[in-house]
Amino acid sequence: MYRYTTGIPVVDDHFRGLKATGNILILAPPLSYAEQIAYRLACPAEGEWTIVMSTDERASDVVTALKRQGADKNRIGVIDAITKCSVPTISESARVKFVTSPMDLTGMGIKFSRMAEDMWKESVTMEPPGPLPPPIRFCINSVSTLLMYSRLDVAYRFLHVITNRVKKLEGLGIYLLNNESFDDKTLSTIKQLMTLILEVKAVDVGMTHQWYFRIIGINGTTTQWIQYHIVDGQLIVV
Repeated sequence: MYRYTTGIPVVDDHFRGLKATGNILILAPPLSYAEQIAYRLACPAEGEWTIVMSTDERASDVVTALKRQGADKNRIGVIDAITKCSVPTISESARVKFVTSPMDLTGMGIKFSRMAEDMWKESVTMEPPGPLPPPIRFCINSVSTLLMYSRLDVAYRFLHVITNRVKKLEGLGIYLLNNESFDDKTLSTIKQLMTLILEVKAVDVGMTHQWYFRIIGINGTTTQWIQYHIVDGQLIVV
């Protein structure tokens, strides 16, 4: 089965990346730059595609963030759930789709399916053809915003559909959630849909924080805590 590289040495060197059909939940506190971890994991390698469902950033900002991680912009698709509210007449393109707000879960789901289908078609008609099935990374930034606009049961049903689609596509799903904004019941409910958990923590060092993450569930194991920082929008693992 296809495996997705991450740019994180301990994951790529020791586990050969993350296997297809996986869904990984990033649990992170505010101001931890966790979106950069999400974009690093979502960055398409050669021959891959990426779809980002953005409820927090405009499509142009998402593309810029992924390009900083080394992505080819022609391999990126974005479903933007915030821009159309302020610019109702904005036009869509093959790689950028819009819905009116993060409440439009149905619209986001439909556009995700269509965009993934278009990427499949484009991949199989390339010369030479790409890998089959086409490797697709999918990212939601963020689940926190979905939960602010929708009841837990509604968001759960939506994410249940999306995570299953990722599995059927043999893709890799990345989902960002602020673990300090929701109760244990909410966190536990969302965790049920995931195959991996990436936890972020801060360690106080004088007047500043040092940031660490670990991944739970890779081949039934947990990585050590890995220190990271962000330089010019890029994830740097120490």
